Amino acid sequence: MINYNSFISFLLIISFTSCKHIEIENLNTEEISDGISGEFNFLPTSTSGKIYSHDAYSFSYVEKHEQAEWVAYELNDSDFSNTNNYNRPYFNQDPLVGTKSADWRNYKKSGYNKGHLCPAGDRKKSYELYKETFFTSNASPQLYKFNAGIWNRLEQKTRYWASKYDGVYVITGGVLVPNLKTIGEEKVSVPNYFYKILLTKDKKRMIGFLLPHRESEKSLYEFAVSVDEIEKVTGIDFFPELEDFIEDELERNSNYKKWSF
Repeated sequence: MINYNSFISFLLIISFTSCKHIEIENLNTEEISDGISGEFNFLPTSTSGKIYSHDAYSFSYVEKHEQAEWVAYELNDSDFSNTNNYNRPYFNQDPLVGTKSADWRNYKKSGYNKGHLCPAGDRKKSYELYKETFFTSNASPQLYKFNAGIWNRLEQKTRYWASKYDGVYVITGGVLVPNLKTIGEEKVSVPNYFYKILLTKDKKRMIGFLLPHRESEKSLYEFAVSVDEIEKVTGIDFFPELEDFIEDELERNSNYKKWSF
């Protein structure tokens, strides 16, 4: 199999915010896309080797869990400041995923919402970008009180920080491990934990959040963790293209106060 990292120098010339998905033949004829933004590739490693990219976000799809292990995108104030109230589309299977992403019917009467990983509210710059968040590759089973509660609070806080710090890189997903509960005929995994990782575009601040999949009234800072901790539970290297001395320093940090003031 061709090493994903060998494509990096070629892909650096492409802007994440304007790219269409790029098909690159490898030994398994999978689609591999860049998701590049700015001067460095902020995409994590992939445990499945199956990375795809829409204009709205990039993601690593894990077929055995029928969802993405991570979704990555750049978030700027202009991405969510549009006040248009778009018509909310239905969730559909993702045409990029060769093995087909989960059918929405897996969620029907399951007791779980189709929880957005890249929120629709983060892609209001245009209706085309907004619609791309309604592929099931961008969904994970979430309890309603989690989805509408603490997960929503974290999404709103992320937008606040994107405005405050002139843009952030966002990486988010469920922690996909063996023996998870599943729903539907396709056995879509239900994560016990969800995470979100933020890095400012000036690469001076990084923080992670690891949230148990349940209702919570606790403050967000109680779930702030180092990115190192999330890497340990997921097996993913989240910023492999960062210079080592920057990566090591930032990924050890979980100081919520550095973000709040």
